[in-house]
Amino acid sequence: MPDPMRPRASLRTAVVWEVLQDALDRRVKATGRDALDVLDTGGGSGNFAVPVARLGHNVTVVDPSPNALFALERRAAEAGVADRVTGVQGDAHGLFDVVERGGYDAVLCHGVLEYVDDPAEGVRNVVAALRPDGVLSLLAAGLGGAVFARALAGHFTEARQALGDPDGRWGAGDPVPHRFTAEQLTALVEGAGLTAGAVHGVRVFADLVPGVLVDTEPGALDALLRLEAAAAELPAFHSVATQIHVLGVTRGAAEA
Repeated sequence: MPDPMRPRASLRTAVVWEVLQDALDRRVKATGRDALDVLDTGGGSGNFAVPVARLGHNVTVVDPSPNALFALERRAAEAGVADRVTGVQGDAHGLFDVVERGGYDAVLCHGVLEYVDDPAEGVRNVVAALRPDGVLSLLAAGLGGAVFARALAGHFTEARQALGDPDGRWGAGDPVPHRFTAEQLTALVEGAGLTAGAVHGVRVFADLVPGVLVDTEPGALDALLRLEAAAAELPAFHSVATQIHVLGVTRGAAEA
């Protein structure tokens, strides 16, 4: 299946999509079921939920924004998967007020952990939505990418502040409450009782390359996508990625 977020937005999602699709395919083979039950916490307007539904899976999206859920409904209808996508209003803290505990083969937690008061509790909460043989896709803001971005913009004091801050914040005006290293996210996944699998750096170069170059230079987008894919798995680049993606699997799934 071609990348569903091409062309420009694929720079932000291609690596995660490839890892996620592979993980879902493995769960299909392990369970013997063509259609998995997938929970997308903070899934917004369906950037991942709709493509996952197009693979044939049933997706429940939990998001606090009514506008995002309305956009999700419209996007799912346009993609012909409205019958496989359900949107419910809620958040990670009150997750089990709106969804079933232990009812999902896979949980997506993308861009959520940065905004919860207690990240460790947030991970434990979404893990509790998994079946005994489930998989977690965790994506969160990376510390190193923010440090690089502030420094390259000439904000050297803010870059140093982020580097030394326990939450990776560059100052009072920083809109992101928490940022993480790959090691911190892996520890959170393992602390919630999962086995940490693949770790990828996301947007290692994409946020540093001038947009005009990618949009106007022939072949630049595809070349940059290939570069991102090649660097994503290398630990040396995890420390400078804008986002970090960690795949976690339950003990049952790890043994399957």
